[in-house]
Amino acid sequence: MKNRGIVIVAVAALAAGAGFYGYQQRAQPAATIPTAKLAATVPDFSLADRAGQMRSLHDWNGKALIVNFWATWCAPCRKEIPLLQKLQRERAGEGFQVVGIAVDFREKVLAYADEMKIDYPLLIGEQEALDAASAFGVEAIGFPFTIFTDTRGRVVVAHMGELTQAEADLILGTVKAVDAGQRTLEQARAHIETGLAALSPT
Repeated sequence: MKNRGIVIVAVAALAAGAGFYGYQQRAQPAATIPTAKLAATVPDFSLADRAGQMRSLHDWNGKALIVNFWATWCAPCRKEIPLLQKLQRERAGEGFQVVGIAVDFREKVLAYADEMKIDYPLLIGEQEALDAASAFGVEAIGFPFTIFTDTRGRVVVAHMGELTQAEADLILGTVKAVDAGQRTLEQARAHIETGLAALSPT
C-alpha cells in the first residue's frame, strides 16, 4: 500500500501540471531530446496491454516504432490521438507501428480508449510506465512525447510535445531514409532538427 500511495502522488503531481504544460506546448517550438541522453536502442521492459497481458516493445521487432507516452488528463495528448490513429492506418503498410504508453490509472485509460476507439496497441502503467520513460532516457517528463525508432530497433529521435501532421511526415520520411540506407542516424537527426526548426512558428 505504501508503494501504491507513492505512485498515486507521482501521477497526481503530473496531472496537476497538465494545464501549464498545455500552455507551454502552444508557446514553445517543437523540440527533440539530445541524443546523448537517449537509449541507443529500444529498452527491455514490459507493461500490461488493454487485455491485461504483459507486452514488450520487442513484440514488434522488425517494425519502425512510433512510441507515444501520454495520459488521459493531458489535453495535448488527447488532441494528437486522432493523428496517431491516422498514422497507424496510413503508415502500417510502410512498416510503421504506433504503440501508446499511458502513464495513468488503468481504469481511466480503458474507458478513454473505448470512448475514442483507439485502434493501436496500448500499454498501461503508473510507476512502471514512468520507469519505461526513464529506460528510454527521458527523465524530466512533460506529456506528450514520442519516441521514433527504425526497423532495427535503434532510437532515431524523441519528439517533445504534441505531434503535428507536418512534423510526423518529416520524421517518418527521415526514418524511412534511414531504413533504406540513404541516411545515417547522425544525418537523420540533424535533418529532423533542422526541419522541425523550419516548421516551428516564429
